[in-house]
Amino acid sequence: MYLSLNSPLTLADPSSVNRCTLRNETALMLAARGNVSCVEFLLKHGASVNVVNKAKETPLFIACEHGNADIVELLLRYGAQVNLTCNQGTSALHEACRYGNPRLCEMLLDAGADLKTKNIYNIQPIFTAAQHGNLEVLQLLVQRGADINAQAGDGASLLYEACKNGHVAAVQFLLDLKADANRVTGSGLLPLHVAVKNNHKRIVSLLIPVTSRVRVRTCGISPLHIAAERNRDQIMELLIESGFDVNAKLSSEHSKMYEDRRRTALYFSVSNGNLEAAEMLLQAGASPNLDTFNPLLIAVRLGWMDMAELLVGYGADVNTRMPTQSSTFPSAILLGMESLSILKLLLDHGCNAQLCFDCPYGLKPHPANVPLRRPIDELRVSEHLVPQRSIQYCEAISSTSYSRLFGPVISMLLDYVGHVKLCSRMIEVLESRSDWIPIRLKALQVWRNVPKRQ
Repeated sequence: MYLSLNSPLTLADPSSVNRCTLRNETALMLAARGNVSCVEFLLKHGASVNVVNKAKETPLFIACEHGNADIVELLLRYGAQVNLTCNQGTSALHEACRYGNPRLCEMLLDAGADLKTKNIYNIQPIFTAAQHGNLEVLQLLVQRGADINAQAGDGASLLYEACKNGHVAAVQFLLDLKADANRVTGSGLLPLHVAVKNNHKRIVSLLIPVTSRVRVRTCGISPLHIAAERNRDQIMELLIESGFDVNAKLSSEHSKMYEDRRRTALYFSVSNGNLEAAEMLLQAGASPNLDTFNPLLIAVRLGWMDMAELLVGYGADVNTRMPTQSSTFPSAILLGMESLSILKLLLDHGCNAQLCFDCPYGLKPHPANVPLRRPIDELRVSEHLVPQRSIQYCEAISSTSYSRLFGPVISMLLDYVGHVKLCSRMIEVLESRSDWIPIRLKALQVWRNVPKRQ
């Protein structure tokens, strides 16, 4: 395309060729976005080839940003400097790598572009190519001597970025060149972690053989934790089959990121309500009793009968206690009061109902109740939590949160105990409703039916 002799540009005042817009952009900069003939005309009439706008972008930078090789060739012929950078430290080569045009990159390199120039994030051009999965550009830069293990300012490597964005061919290329799969980011994550997080199963399968299990342990977080948290069931299965430790615990630093101080992959799956994933982990040998809060308490509190059955079947401790609410009885009994079927499941599997009736005050007056934590706070650990004395079951069940459930729950508990007497507080609550009087009589019957000692 050629400019007509009568076009507005040919009729313009030649002295205005380098005038700028309010953004400090010249006509050449605007033309560099894609108008080859206009660029050529302006250059022939003295347009400044290395002028910069407010962002310190040159016409060459803009042409590379838009992937126009013909304009890049023209600008280089007229003396464009290839290593000028914008205010973010990004060079024309960075932009060409992002766009993914090998011809652009080759022209810049032949003109002296610096392979190792870094932007303000410490990112080299080859890093940008890996981010965008531009395989041909990667191959070219490696041939020219670029570092395949270059890392950004946050510690992310080329391989990490290619894995994060799901670029299988780029990942395979880098691994074939022995790129280090065990370099961690500043936050302690490996390429395998981010591939699992973003659900790139094929890449996960490529990384597993070259990822050090020792390095995984030192990271403080297993890929299994991420697979469980993100419900990546197929990837979880692959990791388990590859021998990753199903009982690996989050480090204290990672655990503190969660209010409940969770530690295991199983806890993530249970809290997500992912029955299949939980079963997969348990079948592979995951212990249900390793977390600060037993996962069973989650299932019980949320009324998930199938999950509770699964956990109990694999040996979850039915008598576990909540560390945030010291008590003299199993916490699951309190949390399970909303569902009598779950409560029965717990009792059938050995939950100690007897402890609910072991009140040291008996028929004597009771002290004021210890304030219970709000239900929303029950599974929330606070470093500023002030320890209180252990609460009795009669205190907990007579609180406003649970008193409405008292009668039916006590009735069920009585079916699983022998020699018990109700304390004065339990009697008071039972007698507060006429429909609970039969339960009071049932308790007396249990007491009377106990054989007397000779």
